[in-house]
Amino acid sequence: MANTATAHEDSGSFGYAILITLVATLGGFLFGYDSGVINGTVDGLQKAFNSSAVGTGQSVAVMLLGSAVGAFFAGTMADKFGRKNVLIFAAILFIISAWGSGIANSTMSFVVYRIIGGLAVGAASVMAPAYISEIAPATRRGALISMNQIAIVLGLTLSFVSNYFLAKAAGGSTQTFWGGHEAWRWMFWMELIPAFLFLFLLFFIPKSPRYEMFKNNADSAAKTLTKLYGKKESDRKVAEIADSLANDHKPRLSDIFRGGKIRPIVWIGIGLAVFQQLVGINVVFYYGAVLWQAVGFTENDALLINILSGTISIIAVVITIMTMDKIGRKPFLFWGSVGMFLTLATVGFAFSQGSLVDGSLQLPGKMGLVALIAANAYVFFFNMSWGPVMWTMLGEMFPNQIRGSGLAVAGLAQWLANYAITVTFPIFLVGIGLAAAYGIYAFFAFISIFFIWKFVNETKGKELEDMEG
Repeated sequence: MANTATAHEDSGSFGYAILITLVATLGGFLFGYDSGVINGTVDGLQKAFNSSAVGTGQSVAVMLLGSAVGAFFAGTMADKFGRKNVLIFAAILFIISAWGSGIANSTMSFVVYRIIGGLAVGAASVMAPAYISEIAPATRRGALISMNQIAIVLGLTLSFVSNYFLAKAAGGSTQTFWGGHEAWRWMFWMELIPAFLFLFLLFFIPKSPRYEMFKNNADSAAKTLTKLYGKKESDRKVAEIADSLANDHKPRLSDIFRGGKIRPIVWIGIGLAVFQQLVGINVVFYYGAVLWQAVGFTENDALLINILSGTISIIAVVITIMTMDKIGRKPFLFWGSVGMFLTLATVGFAFSQGSLVDGSLQLPGKMGLVALIAANAYVFFFNMSWGPVMWTMLGEMFPNQIRGSGLAVAGLAQWLANYAITVTFPIFLVGIGLAAAYGIYAFFAFISIFFIWKFVNETKGKELEDMEG
C-alpha cells in the first residue's frame, strides 16, 4: 500500500489535470452558449423591440463591448484576486445575464443584461485558457487548453440545438411557449442550467499554483503541483517558479511596456487576437440563421445548418487536440489561414453570382450548394487552427510576469475586433452585399498568412517559465 502511494506521489495524476480542465472549460462552454444563443433570437428581438437591422446589430453586438471590458479587467483582476475567483465572478454574471435577457421588456433592459453577459464572456474567454495553461504539463498543454475550444463549440452547438427545438416546438422563435412566454426568451433561460453547474463546481478546483506562488503561498502551490505532477516534479516546479519571480516585482499592467514601448510579444498577442476576428468567423455563428435565410433557406433549414456547422467545428477541434502537441502551433495557424482564405474567397464568389429578388439574394444553379459547402469548409479550417490555437498561444506565450496583463490587452483587442465585425455585418448585408463582405474577410485571412510566417514563434513543449518577451 505504501509503495502504491509512493508511486502515485512520484508520478502525479494526469486524470486530476483533466478533471480540473473540464471544470474550467465550462467557462468556455458558457462563452460559446452565450455567444451563439443570440443567433436564433434575432427575429424575436426585432418583433419584441420593433428594431431595425442596424438596431438589431447593436443589440447583438453590445455584448461584445461588455466582453472587451470583461477580458481587459479579468486579466488584471486575476493578478490581484486569482484566476479561480475571477471565474467564480464570471459564473455569477452568466446567471444574471441569462435570466435578465429572457425577462427583458425593452431594448434598454435587454442591452444592460447582454452587457453583463459580455463581462462574463470576456472574463471566461481569457481566464479559462490562462488557468488551464498554469496547471497543465508542458507536453500536453496544447491539448488541454484546446479542450476549452471544444467547450466553446459545444456551447455554440447546443445553443443552436436548443434554439432549433424550442422554435420548432413553439412554431417559431416569436411564438408563445411555456408559461405564456415567447420561445426566444426560453432560449436565454436554458443557459441557467450550465451556469449554475459551473458556479457549483468551481468551488472544488484548486487555485492556480503559479498564482499561489505570486502570493507567497508556496505550500498551497506545492500541494496542487504534487497532485498534478508528483512530489519530485512538484519540488522542481516550485523552485523554477520561485526563481522566475525572485528578481521581479508583483505583476502589474505597466509590465506590458519596456523602455516606454509596448513589448513585441504583446503586439504579437494583439495581432493573433485581432486576426482571429477579422476573418469573420462570428458572422457565421451570430448571424448564421439570418445569412442562410438571406440566400433562400427557410428559418428551420437555417437553424439546422447552424447545427451542422457546430458539429463540423467539434470534429475539427478534436483533430487539433490529438495532434497539436506533436505538430506544433504555428503550422496549424499558417495552413488554417491558407484554408480560410481559399474558402472565404469561394463563398464570396458564390454570393457574387446571385441577384436580389424581393429583397432576398437568389443564387443560380448550384451556387447555393457551393456557398454552403465552402462556408462549412471555412468553419472546419477555422476550428482546426485559429479557433483553438489562438487561445492556446495567448494562454501560454506570455512570460509569467505579464501573463495577466498581456491577456488583458490581447483580450480587449480581440473583443473590440469582434464587435467591429459583428456590428458591421447587418450594414454590409443591406449595403455592399454578402459577396463584398466575404471578400473583406478573405482579404484579412490572406494577410494573416504573412503575419504568422513573419512574427509568430513556436511555443510547443516550452515551459511557461521559459517564455520570453
